[in-house]
Amino acid sequence: MIKHIKNPHSLPATEIIRQLAGSINGLDPKAARERLKLYGRNELPTVRSVSPFLLLFKQFKSWLIIILILAAIISWLAGETIDTWVIISVVFINAGIGFSQEYRAEKAIASLRKMIVKTAKVFRGGKLLIVPSANLVPGDLVVLEEGDSIPADGRIVQSKNFRTIEASLTGESIPVLKENETLPGKTPLADRKNMVWKSTFVAGGYAQVIVTGTGLNTALGDISETLGSIAIRRSHFMRKTDVLARQMSIIAMISAGLIFLAGYFIRGYGFQEILLTSIAALVAAVPEGLPAVISIVLAIGAHRMAKRNAIIREFTATETLGSVTAILTDKTGTLTQNSLTVRKLYLTDGQEFTVTGEGWFPAGNFLQEKTVIDAKNNNALQKLLQIAAISNNSEIHHNTETDTYELVGDPTEGALLVVARKGGIKPKHFQQSKLDDLPFDSTMKLRATLIQTENERELHVTGAPEKLLDRSAFILTPEGELEITTEIKEKVERKISEWSNQAMRIIALAYKKLSVQKIEEKALDELVLAGIVAMIDPPRPDTREAVEKCRQAGIRVVMVTGDHVNTAIAIAKASGIIKEEGESEVKALTEQQLLQLDENEFEEAVRNISVFARLTPKMKLKIAGCLQSMGHLIAMTGDGVNDAPALKQADVGISMGIMGTDVARDTSDVVLADDNFASIVNAVEEGRIVFINSRQTSIFLVTTNIAESITILFSIALGLPLPLTATQILWLNLVTDGVTDISLATERGHGDIMKASPLPGNENILNREMLPFLLINVSLMVGLALAVFYHYIDQSIEKARTGVFIIMAFTQLFNVFNLRSIHKSVFEIGLFSNKYINLAVGISILLLVLVTEVPGLSGIFHFQSLKPLDFITLFVLSSSVLWASEWYKSIKRK
Repeated sequence: MIKHIKNPHSLPATEIIRQLAGSINGLDPKAARERLKLYGRNELPTVRSVSPFLLLFKQFKSWLIIILILAAIISWLAGETIDTWVIISVVFINAGIGFSQEYRAEKAIASLRKMIVKTAKVFRGGKLLIVPSANLVPGDLVVLEEGDSIPADGRIVQSKNFRTIEASLTGESIPVLKENETLPGKTPLADRKNMVWKSTFVAGGYAQVIVTGTGLNTALGDISETLGSIAIRRSHFMRKTDVLARQMSIIAMISAGLIFLAGYFIRGYGFQEILLTSIAALVAAVPEGLPAVISIVLAIGAHRMAKRNAIIREFTATETLGSVTAILTDKTGTLTQNSLTVRKLYLTDGQEFTVTGEGWFPAGNFLQEKTVIDAKNNNALQKLLQIAAISNNSEIHHNTETDTYELVGDPTEGALLVVARKGGIKPKHFQQSKLDDLPFDSTMKLRATLIQTENERELHVTGAPEKLLDRSAFILTPEGELEITTEIKEKVERKISEWSNQAMRIIALAYKKLSVQKIEEKALDELVLAGIVAMIDPPRPDTREAVEKCRQAGIRVVMVTGDHVNTAIAIAKASGIIKEEGESEVKALTEQQLLQLDENEFEEAVRNISVFARLTPKMKLKIAGCLQSMGHLIAMTGDGVNDAPALKQADVGISMGIMGTDVARDTSDVVLADDNFASIVNAVEEGRIVFINSRQTSIFLVTTNIAESITILFSIALGLPLPLTATQILWLNLVTDGVTDISLATERGHGDIMKASPLPGNENILNREMLPFLLINVSLMVGLALAVFYHYIDQSIEKARTGVFIIMAFTQLFNVFNLRSIHKSVFEIGLFSNKYINLAVGISILLLVLVTEVPGLSGIFHFQSLKPLDFITLFVLSSSVLWASEWYKSIKRK
């Protein structure tokens, strides 16, 4: 069996053919069939997927689910049918969240398989055939042309002007020119100019390629294996809710147990009465409403994020974003606009211009020494822009549905076309006059177009500046064409060097009058150089502000890209990731440099360097894992197949909605609708609000449950009757928690939460900061309840229990206003500024009045109507919870 060749880029094409027992006429059909049996089909293996039923069953193993199922059984035995079905519904909602997370991971690998092209052009037995791409084998000779999807990894045998688009695999934003030169063995994947990669695309030209890798033995297959090997972890937020559920469940079981033991064995209450009360206390205290409320908190957060262009695929990611301490971001399309834009023009007479405008939108100004000029009044500039428009095969289309401009063709040509249109040139005027066109030639590094004007023929040329400078004999000036001098050449070369150091792509433009009908190489000499232009994929306008916002929020931004290191540094400086002053001399590291480091040096580099370039998927994954091992909670952005493993490894994976691949989107937790880094920062802000709301809603749920249990325990200890019956406890939970907890989940952020440090990743929802609120509210609720119970007990037990019910309900309703913010005064943020809380409190008060004052209902629950004055007095006493918390907040602020 012929083995796959290691590092085929380091061997001559002839040696590859020899080792693979291939031929310039292709494999013999019989030999190809035999190899197919040996190597297998050229596709990613279909991993046996886990049964959806088994995935769903796994979700019922959590502590919270077990406790809720026990609570449902107890409720059923106690005859509380409605409560039972509510709890069961919550169980299945909670299980559904976990199920969707694991099921999505299965889809990510399936998306990789869908990317495989279906057919390929291949030589077999000297004949060019079209065969299913799945039947390709190592040694096959494949033909690739413009527009083709590449069906397998391969080594170029011969090529002409061959360029491929590898952005989804390497992150490089512009087409890559391919050649048949042997390269060093340690050349990074993105720099292997003599190789093609499965599922990338041909931008232009022609090539014959010998297949060196199929199926899993490809760069894409390597990513698939890496993606499949990453274990599914329970989400950050679900781990926190597990802790919260255990905390609350333990409190509930201990409280219920103490109530039963104290009531039955110490005070001698009847077995059925104390058992039902204990069960009611347990059901009330077990957080059966917690998963539903948390889901609502997350859903509200997801809805708000969607309005800010961050679409949440995994609900729990809304909270996890709020705890992120590091964002690993790609460059192309996230920090930048993913559209080459001409920024500067230089005419050979020394005139220099700056061009405004963004992306493919063909509108902008020309500035000379910061003054706007009319490009139509400058003949030399008009000639340069005319060349840019004519020597060009790209098109810019206006999408009226989205009101955006889209490029069809090569990005470099697109940038030249846009700058020409900004200067008033109309390309359509020249379409009919084209006589001949020479596509980009990789040897001469130029392209050319011959047109017929009214009186003569002109050749318009664009290409690499050093090549056109050598071929030019004249320059264009306002006075006309002048012979080029050494001094002029040196000036142009200095300008090329200056712009190149700013990581700009330089294109020279020239022309020549001709009398021929066809473009020949000899006609490409003695050109008239019109000037040079510099283009760049510019940072998005709001990127710098977003990066600074991250810095203020204590979030580190790290660029991880497959693009060139100089380009990465330039964009990092422009976006504020690298500061010009006070930084280490080492601005960025490439994968090749990282591979030279030992484990400690690698960790030190990741800790201190913020830009990493020319990275492969495995290195991105290693950097992500290293940051996580340091204790960072990371968000990772990406759009390509190469980003999928790191997206899955990250605590929050963020993919691009416009430019992203299906694989990246299926692997991610969040999809950016606008591919904008600033939208990530907005999502982090909303994530922090989600965590705060989760915490405040949870403490709200806990307060009543604990207060009920302690009140019952104290009543038993004092030898008093039970202050609430089982039915009253369950109805109290409905009145105080039924709608108000949901309304609390709608609270918006208060203050500049993006100027605070990230929440510690291991910080639980209920922590020490919440204890004072819990102690203040529970103490007042228990004290007031016992005092009211003692005050009314002599009149009747029904009246005493009514008083306890009212005082507990009203204190918890006042507590809603307390917990709108644990730092700011409710009067500062506006007592009635949340309309949903106002509505919820109104509904709760209505339910409270109905059940205690309407004769039919009050009889069912064994309540006795109170006088209006008593009702108002209890309302005023309950407000002490609000004033006590306001007092604590003021002391804390001071």
